[in-house]
Amino acid sequence: MAAEEERDGVPLTNLDQPLFDGSEATKRDLVDYLDAVADRIIPGLRGRPLSVMRVLRGRAPFMQKNVPKNTPEWVKTVALWADSSKREVSYALCDDRPTLLWFANQRAVEYHPLLSLAERRLHPTHLVLDLDPPAGGDFGVVVRAAFLVREALANDGLRGVVKTSGSKGVHIFVPLTPDQAIDDVAAATRALAARAERIDPVLATTAFIREDREGKVFLDSTRAGGATVVATYSPRLRPGTTVSFPVSWDDLDRVKPADFTVHTALDLLGGADPWAEQMPEPQSLPADLVEEGHTIPIARVQAMHEGKRRARARRT
Repeated sequence: MAAEEERDGVPLTNLDQPLFDGSEATKRDLVDYLDAVADRIIPGLRGRPLSVMRVLRGRAPFMQKNVPKNTPEWVKTVALWADSSKREVSYALCDDRPTLLWFANQRAVEYHPLLSLAERRLHPTHLVLDLDPPAGGDFGVVVRAAFLVREALANDGLRGVVKTSGSKGVHIFVPLTPDQAIDDVAAATRALAARAERIDPVLATTAFIREDREGKVFLDSTRAGGATVVATYSPRLRPGTTVSFPVSWDDLDRVKPADFTVHTALDLLGGADPWAEQMPEPQSLPADLVEEGHTIPIARVQAMHEGKRRARARRT
């Protein structure tokens, strides 16, 4: 028999079903975890167009941007034009506990908010670098690269916070003052990655094409513009249902991503909210960082052109 329950007016169903293969968790574990961290995860979701990764029984996981037709009327939404699909997309705004519970009941495991508020899409609230290890690389090499980024930030008088991605890497967030323009933030992100790479080019690379990375940590500067990043405290569709978890810089080299799961994260948090507690005050981007960034090609565009060039070369 499927378990039935209601919380904050939201009906919850089939709570005892396994979440996904390798999750080591049930749907109830997902609901209980998200409910327990609601006051910590919602501040990072509130007011932001939200995409979620859902996993339904018998289906492969999928990214949902457009809310389904059966979405309750009380779920706030915002309609935004999507250039990629040439249509208007109705995104949810997860502003409160009932909406979060409704998403959990929909088997939404991962929460990917926009880096801007819906009402200020052209002014990101954070600059973000996403660090990924090379194939076969362990978490320790990502940690070393994260300290390169921290050094590059400090050289420009900036401070950031770090969290595990919930997968194999880390995300570094720099909070921004509200007047930072989206193109300037994207440019500064590229420049920051380039400056960290220059500190130790043997360890880190900004090469967007995978075959060009030569076993180095990838400093991904593309989490800018209209991109999303998995929310702090969000579960992940990874073995053990890991969680994207905030870590202090002093502890970063003492942890591994698998330490943080829907089963362990709450005990590790206690009653604290380390993401909010460690987040610096919003900062303005230095002019020289922005200026350098505008001289660096956009990685995805450059990679597309380079891929076409290489394809032509192979044909000849």
